Amino acid sequence: MNKEIKNIAMISLKDGVAMPGVSFYLDAVKRDACEAVKRTVKDDSYIFLATPTSEKIAGKVTFYPVGVIARIKQYVRNTNKTMRVLLQSVKRAQLIEYNKDTCYMCSVHEIDEKDEVTADEKRAILSLLRDKLKEAVDNGMTRNNVMFSKVAANDSIGSLTDSMADYITIPNDSRQELIELVDVKERAFRFIQILDEELEVAKIKREILEKTNQESAKNQRNFILREQMAVIRRELGEDGTDEKVDEFQKRLDASGCSPEVYEKISKEIKNYKSIPLSSMESSVTANYIDVMLSYPWNIATEENSDIKSAIDILDKDHYGLEEVKDRIIDYLAVHILNKKGNLPIICLVGPPGTGKTSIARSIARATERKYIRLSLGGVRDEAEIRGHRKTYVGAMPGRIVQSMIKAKVNNPLMLLDEIDKVGSDYKGDVSSALLEVLDSEQNNEFNDHYMGVPVDLSNVLFIATANDISTIPGPLLDRMEIIEISGYTENEKYNIAKLYLVDKTRERNGLTKIQFKMDAGAIRDIIRHYTREAGVRNLERNIDKVCRKACRKILAGEIETAKITKKNIQDYIGPYKYKDEKNNLKDRVGVVTGLAWTAVGGVTLEIEVNVLPGSGAVQLTGKMGDVMKESAYAGMSYIRSLKESAALGDDYFTKHDFHIHIPEGAVPKDGPSAGITMATALYSAIFSAPVDGKTAMTGEITLRGEVLPIGGLKEKLLAAKLQGVKRVLIPAANESDYLQLDFDIVSGLEIHLVDKMRQVLDYALVR
Repeated sequence: MNKEIKNIAMISLKDGVAMPGVSFYLDAVKRDACEAVKRTVKDDSYIFLATPTSEKIAGKVTFYPVGVIARIKQYVRNTNKTMRVLLQSVKRAQLIEYNKDTCYMCSVHEIDEKDEVTADEKRAILSLLRDKLKEAVDNGMTRNNVMFSKVAANDSIGSLTDSMADYITIPNDSRQELIELVDVKERAFRFIQILDEELEVAKIKREILEKTNQESAKNQRNFILREQMAVIRRELGEDGTDEKVDEFQKRLDASGCSPEVYEKISKEIKNYKSIPLSSMESSVTANYIDVMLSYPWNIATEENSDIKSAIDILDKDHYGLEEVKDRIIDYLAVHILNKKGNLPIICLVGPPGTGKTSIARSIARATERKYIRLSLGGVRDEAEIRGHRKTYVGAMPGRIVQSMIKAKVNNPLMLLDEIDKVGSDYKGDVSSALLEVLDSEQNNEFNDHYMGVPVDLSNVLFIATANDISTIPGPLLDRMEIIEISGYTENEKYNIAKLYLVDKTRERNGLTKIQFKMDAGAIRDIIRHYTREAGVRNLERNIDKVCRKACRKILAGEIETAKITKKNIQDYIGPYKYKDEKNNLKDRVGVVTGLAWTAVGGVTLEIEVNVLPGSGAVQLTGKMGDVMKESAYAGMSYIRSLKESAALGDDYFTKHDFHIHIPEGAVPKDGPSAGITMATALYSAIFSAPVDGKTAMTGEITLRGEVLPIGGLKEKLLAAKLQGVKRVLIPAANESDYLQLDFDIVSGLEIHLVDKMRQVLDYALVR
């Protein structure tokens, strides 16, 4: 080899540093490395092995300036286009430059070692290196013991140092440092220094391991001694009690629990005394005893027996809802007279934002009970209600018992929120677990798996909330008394905002009565043009948005007092979201306005029908559910049975397709109330008879044209008023529901009770 070798191929060593004078295998995986090997074999040349640094320049890899030149002794091509190469490193070389674009070609200078050592120095250094080699082998710092003799046989200081650096486990940074040392004497001294540091680290590791083993043995010995001591004390009848046991006993004596529970906890305390404190069972038993003693076995709050006070609190906290409040007061009156009576569990059902949770909170305040809210939405594990067996790791009582412990009394008001959203899977059925909780005949001995003793829940006033009772299992629904909270009228929303929401949001945003004022016109504008809901949650959000904008304007110095009126409401909350749609209610052919009930209140559905040339197919679009599809087919069957349909000809219905569509196709729609609406739309489209645009309807249809009753009448009428409808057709079977409605709901609407489809057509069609 010449002093300068040009165009020599180069391979990057990513997993280590190659020392001169050693043989090793290298896996060439990347294409550049494989090309470099091929080029070297073809030219019968050498290859340069470079080690990359941790730094990058302009996003490119950089290499240490010194590496080794190696010869390829053997190579094998693998099936996955990689290569396994046997290399023999030859000599140090300095990297001058390299070119990645041509298979890592580079220019290098060979580096000659500086070996100015006397014979005596050489003998001493070799002896010292061999002693260090044996010490490293004894401490397990070598890769294997097979190569010991071969490494020790080197009679050159430079070769022995390089071989030992490769053979002994040291950091790659240290190997790179040794490669760059040209003076063999300096290299040997530096290697001995590195080896001494590594040997010291190995010694410290060994000492730590020995101490750890000794500590483990000591702990094991102490455990055995404690076990023996506990046995001796039991035999002598000298069981000792520590402070924790004394504390448990005092709490047990003061708990006022039943004899059955007292006996159970006493047994656990005795068991706890005999368990070593270092045992895991000790902490598990102590936690169980603490939970049992934390339960309010005999602690109760004194209830308010003043029914007038309860009425005043409900009237103060809630505007409207007279029927709901009346039923709640009746319920409380019975409970005051007969506290141990088996009263049904109240379930408040209504759309979101109608005040179900706040009503429950008001009942707690009216009865002066502790209020605990338990959210059941998404709960799928039965153990969440009944608790885990205490033998399991991480066991805990169910959420019912946890809530009782949190309340610290045995007669709180417990709100079971979103009871219609509990689920079931392989872990059990949550609704089945709730049957025992909500059954007044059973909950005086509720079985929580963790507690292991009956828990009396008969003093708890349970109130549940739900958006849709159709998803509640029948047995669970049977144990509850349903109180429906329907949506609010515009007038009710206005009064709720005026009496409660405006002041509440103003105070929440840090504004005073002088700084913020909102008149009636602004409130009604928000209700009409910024919200479409049964409740008042979005109404409160919009008022909150106005308050935040007012805060900003006041702090910016734009205004001193925010006076919100109908004229400037859009400056605070933006353009109208819902514009007045009364002018859009035009008479059209094949388009009918229907009314539907959803879990969030009533909505209007615009049902459209087109008649097209075809083969008699009925196409349904708009993401209808099975019930609505059946209503469409029933309506079609009724229309075909009419006398006037016969006048169209025998082949009319076989030569035309009928497309029924409900806009907002991505929204799922289902329910038994759109039958007469679809039938009317079909009749209008088939006979080109315009439908009164200000007429809406709801009701199901039979094949004989009879109109069947529906549910959610109040919500549907509220939706009709919001849409600007003037006339509403409802089933005659819903007359009793209609007569119970407040005047605010039916005012401004022309209500017609129908029991035959022919009546529907007479009212709806423009003759």
